[in-house]
Amino acid sequence: MSEVIIMDHPLIHHKLGIMRRKTTSTKEFRDLVTEVAMLICYEATRNLPLTEIEVETPLTKTMAKEIEGKKLCIVPILRAGLHMADGILNLIPNAKVGHIGLYRNEETLEPVEYFCKLPSDAADREMFVVDPMLATGGSAVAAIDLLKKRGIKKIRFLCLIAAPEGVERLQKAHPDVSIYIGNLDDRLNENGYILPGLGDAGDRIYGTK
Repeated sequence: MSEVIIMDHPLIHHKLGIMRRKTTSTKEFRDLVTEVAMLICYEATRNLPLTEIEVETPLTKTMAKEIEGKKLCIVPILRAGLHMADGILNLIPNAKVGHIGLYRNEETLEPVEYFCKLPSDAADREMFVVDPMLATGGSAVAAIDLLKKRGIKKIRFLCLIAAPEGVERLQKAHPDVSIYIGNLDDRLNENGYILPGLGDAGDRIYGTK
């Protein structure tokens, strides 16, 4: 079964607490998505392989470490995942970015694909799939299905909050994908939204509701 890492950092919990408030403004919510994603990425990159290289400091030559290969790619699930990608790019500015477009059928609650664009060398890269919410798990499973069909094997999934139902579904569908979660919430409601949740992350990021 896939590894599930739930964040325990005070800054993450503090920022998620502000995001939960219905009075939080669109700008503040958007900025917090970026900030929390950056903090989660810090943990998700903890075990990336390193290699040693020789560098010259202002005083002498020495051995330093850098990420081996540096072939990383961030794949936000549109549209809400875009601002998570911004946060990760603050830490890994040289990473490439792919995009997967999915929307949820409001009757079946299942994802429908409408867009997928990845780097030409995607199969050689370590993928960080990002979406603020892991609710039913449908979108995450569908996005990772698309990546695996294109020969991509190294995949991690990052989200701000998750419901137990979504985690279970993603683990069963993709037991080889590590899952990084800002906070594990209580459950889904009858409409497939996370409780207590943040509301609709896309609408709150873009002020469309």
